[in-house]
Amino acid sequence: MTEPAKLRDDAIARPHPDRFSPGDPGYEASMSAHRVAVEAGQQGYLDPTTGLFVMTATHLADRPCCENRCRHCPWLADD
Repeated sequence: MTEPAKLRDDAIARPHPDRFSPGDPGYEASMSAHRVAVEAGQQGYLDPTTGLFVMTATHLADRPCCENRCRHCPWLADD
């Protein structure tokens, strides 16, 4: 029997650096938009740099990993 997936300890506050790292363009603005969306209970936010809709880690935590390389995937392990 496989063990159920476990959220990363800091999954809501910090995306895995393989998906979105502090060196990426627009990181601070996007993380600010993510925080606002999480605090408001929204499913996602419009990325200030690209204008694309990005799902929040809290929204993604309510579903199993879809393996679509989501920016805020809380299921991605820190290996």
